[in-house]
Amino acid sequence: MSTPAATIGVIGGGQLARMLHAASIGLGLRLRLLAEAPDSSAAQVVREVTVGDYTDPAIVAGFAAGCDVVTFDHEHVPTQILHDLEGAGIAVRPGPEALVHAQDKAVMRSRLGAMGVPCPANQVVADAAALVAFGERHGWPLIAKTSRGGYDGKGVWKLDGPGEAGIPFDGLRADAVVIAEEYIDFTRELSVLVARRPGGQAVVYPVSETVQTDGICTATTTPAPGLRPDQVRDLQAMGLRIAQELGVVGILAVELMQAPDGSVVVNELAMRPHNTGHWSIDGAVTSQFENHLRAVADLPLGSTATIAPWSVMVNVLGGARADLVAALAGVFAADRGIRVQLYGKDVVPGRKVGHVTAVGEDLEQTTERAWHAARQLMGDVDG
Repeated sequence: MSTPAATIGVIGGGQLARMLHAASIGLGLRLRLLAEAPDSSAAQVVREVTVGDYTDPAIVAGFAAGCDVVTFDHEHVPTQILHDLEGAGIAVRPGPEALVHAQDKAVMRSRLGAMGVPCPANQVVADAAALVAFGERHGWPLIAKTSRGGYDGKGVWKLDGPGEAGIPFDGLRADAVVIAEEYIDFTRELSVLVARRPGGQAVVYPVSETVQTDGICTATTTPAPGLRPDQVRDLQAMGLRIAQELGVVGILAVELMQAPDGSVVVNELAMRPHNTGHWSIDGAVTSQFENHLRAVADLPLGSTATIAPWSVMVNVLGGARADLVAALAGVFAADRGIRVQLYGKDVVPGRKVGHVTAVGEDLEQTTERAWHAARQLMGDVDG
């Protein structure tokens, strides 16, 4: 049996790294952090922090030299830097050959299409005229995306007609292209999370239903209501197949759009712990954060079974209440079973500053509990 990696370097100092740190403590793994700022969410709690630019090859190389393996809080580290790390003998998980499919939507669409995975009709378009031609073939409205750099709804546009075709090309990054996609009139969004080790062992979580508001995940329900057992089986098999064929190590999130007839298409891929898996901290035997660490450290993966029939996670977005810790007394007095994760961030309107999770036997009651707690923290209700 191989020796697991004991020192894990995490590039990125956001809330995902903060929750990875919490999961590392019980495993006895040592986390080192490359953070963008000394007061970032994860830098507040991780002991060994390097503050620096993750796009600087020298800074990344110096940070990685003290790690057994490097993983990520986000997908934005330039691919060439990761290739250089591998060339220096440092394990990168997920590796750049896999991660590029989460970094570049054009690469992702091409690869998934070659695999026969269902996706919206799509095409890389060189200019507004090409985008208009795509719209004439596939209809309006359509979706336009930048291939690189978009996140939480940024870099994505719904275009209603040819007069808006120039919008995606305004200020386009030099390393990005524009992708045109057919507009999918979906009824809901779903998410499949897979954890995979270097040798191929993989586990899959129950399918989640997600609610997106202005491109930001605001809530999830797990398991997704109304799916037939065969649909769940097929979606989980799709996630496992994508993880295997792309060689993902760690967590893979496959975001899906479901049409009225029940069919699905892949919307996005993420190769890191994902907002749609936050419920697993309190609703699964093994959280996505622990399984991500187990995977990148090459440890046997934990059970993804749920601990209750329903888990509902609601994001806490910056609202009227500035002091979130002071609000906890009211939240816990109202519901002793609610679970809260605060990210240590300044409260800014619309910013993700935490999340709450409720688990229970009844879906309607569990959903109501989660939303009530989140609204208390956002200052929408008093108690």
